[in-house]
Amino acid sequence: MNSTLFSASLIVIALALTSCGKDEVFEKPSLPINNSYQSPDYLVNAAEAIAFVNQLDEMAELAESVRTQGVTVSQLQMLDKFNVGNPSLRDFTTNYFASVLEGSNGYFQALEDASSGGLFTPGNTSNQGGYFEGRVFDETGVEPHEFIDKGLYGAALYNHAASFMNSSISIEDVDKIIALFGANPSFPNSGSSNVSAPDINMANYAARRDKNNGNGLYSQFKNSAISLRVAIAAGSEYLDERNKALKDLQMAWEKANAATIINYCHAAISKFSMTNPSDADKAAGLHSYSEGLGFMHGWRTVPQEFKMITDAQIDEILNLMNAPSGEVATSYTFVTDAVNQLPKLQTVISKLQTIYSFSNQDIEDFKKNWVAEQGR
Repeated sequence: MNSTLFSASLIVIALALTSCGKDEVFEKPSLPINNSYQSPDYLVNAAEAIAFVNQLDEMAELAESVRTQGVTVSQLQMLDKFNVGNPSLRDFTTNYFASVLEGSNGYFQALEDASSGGLFTPGNTSNQGGYFEGRVFDETGVEPHEFIDKGLYGAALYNHAASFMNSSISIEDVDKIIALFGANPSFPNSGSSNVSAPDINMANYAARRDKNNGNGLYSQFKNSAISLRVAIAAGSEYLDERNKALKDLQMAWEKANAATIINYCHAAISKFSMTNPSDADKAAGLHSYSEGLGFMHGWRTVPQEFKMITDAQIDEILNLMNAPSGEVATSYTFVTDAVNQLPKLQTVISKLQTIYSFSNQDIEDFKKNWVAEQGR
């Protein structure tokens, strides 16, 4: 063949192949954008998760009954609630936090001792705690029922939800995660009686930290859940979209937890820094502190792959909160030595701001309960 003809033939073939390759490029369709979470089988899919949440809430209600002076709740009663069912609440709680609750030095026993004690006086560690301005505190200044309840939001509810956050996650699993968060398909962004199906547990607190402008932490969780469900339904070609939505959902939950700790640190500081705080102010401050302590403590030993904060960072924060892991807390010192101790709570806020890249405006906004502020 003439060399010129041969070269021309190669060019024609090359052009043909190039043209063919362009024609075969596959562009996958964009995922549909949904504004609402559609799950007609939600109650069926999430039935076990809802039962799990109800079990925690029943135990929390029992623990809170000690706020009626003279009512005692025993460790045995709490253990019965903790271990009932198959699976039980205990089955999905981190081993670490379960050890914090159980045993002779655990918070179930502290609840029994404090509820059967007399009156609590901050700084008097010679007794077993007791009743103080409508609340019950152990001798260290921690309100056991709040610590138990809020700690389990991370150690049980999030820890259980994390068991579904893997490569085999299904649409049904997303329904379960939403229930464990405390939300529902209507996503009301409100835990008040103004809505027919209010948010509970962590979703309720996420709503309080959300200004309802579409950009807050509750909205981020909702939008991630919608995107996650759509991506899973779209199939294996959308794994990147699925993985991103799942990571965004995890982060929204974790950030809502951190934002709530910041809120309670603000509240405690405002009470403890008063010139002459009344007993009611002291009790309110210790109450806020105890909730924040529970929210923080519950995330310790949640598997690192499912959280941003490390256990080492959690330990730093627990030390600043005068409640180191494995040691006796000295929480009452925020009342008895406020001048020297309160800066620690401000440092907790700063550390959480750094870890989660919260803006200064975020920190200011976290002071408020936006559901109450906006009447929604």
